Amino acid sequence: MVLLKTFIQRGNLTESIHEAKCLVKDSKYNILLSTKNDQNLVYPRSAIKIFQAVPFIVSKAHKKLGLNKKKIAISCASHCGEPQHLAILSSWINKIKLPIESLKCGIHNPINIVSSNNLLLSGNIPSQLHNNCAGKHLAMISGCIANKISFEDYVNYNHPYQKLIRDSLEYFMESSIQKKCIGTDGCGAPQYALTISSLADSMINLVKEKNNNNNFSDPINILLNAINKFPELIGGKNRFDSEIIKYTKGKIFCKMGAEGVLLFADIKKNTGGLIKIVDGNERAIPPLAMKIFIKLKLLSSDEKRNLIRWTEQILYNHAKKAVGKISAKIML
Repeated sequence: MVLLKTFIQRGNLTESIHEAKCLVKDSKYNILLSTKNDQNLVYPRSAIKIFQAVPFIVSKAHKKLGLNKKKIAISCASHCGEPQHLAILSSWINKIKLPIESLKCGIHNPINIVSSNNLLLSGNIPSQLHNNCAGKHLAMISGCIANKISFEDYVNYNHPYQKLIRDSLEYFMESSIQKKCIGTDGCGAPQYALTISSLADSMINLVKEKNNNNNFSDPINILLNAINKFPELIGGKNRFDSEIIKYTKGKIFCKMGAEGVLLFADIKKNTGGLIKIVDGNERAIPPLAMKIFIKLKLLSSDEKRNLIRWTEQILYNHAKKAVGKISAKIML
């Protein structure tokens, strides 16, 4: 058993501490690292978007509707509302001739502060496409179109497309979703509370699916190839998951989710797992994830050098002066 903590230091004092739950397994599902919370339930939130996108690829919507790799990548994204993201999403919704009101994800300002400020200064207001889950919702609607089923109420738990998503999740987790563990995500889609152990297993099974000729091998390879080619579409500039994928050249797949969740898999070593920050603060994830990646020897020297800023992040005040740092520890 290990204890995992991220520390916020200001001056010479520790100002805040974030504790984490974690489980990492190898290709035979042996435990490599655990905080002994394996059966705790977690809402993985956006960290499971790659599994939610599997039915989209299975439907062959990308072929039937002529959707390129950028659109495939952004189907798994929590995008930051940068111009590159909006251009792809606008192209997608225009291509399928979909009224923007059809997207049930809701509206929020761009996550990227520069994009948000530019939108405000332009005199325009955000739309559904600025929602970080817009790509997932366009994928769900496109999957419905390809399957020739109505996309009215496509986010409803009982909609046939949501059943396809649950089938995908259960396949990769190798366990059933319990009806008592169902919630609603921030974007309006169903969200499922899953055990930490089953989520870690899903990452191992993701890699196995990629490397073998199994039920969902083709869809997983299509999704991962698109993500690896355009990692900046998964999150955006200065986003931890985008940079991990970029600088490891797709060797490590990872995806963040709201409330401090990270799912990750080393494609070459077939190692995978989950980190969940107990208090939900996502600032605690990068330094802790880096500590874990380094401890498990998942990063080369060059990769560590390119990602070093995430290992110990400097805190700056509004005058842009360094006033502290964010660092993490693994305690046995």
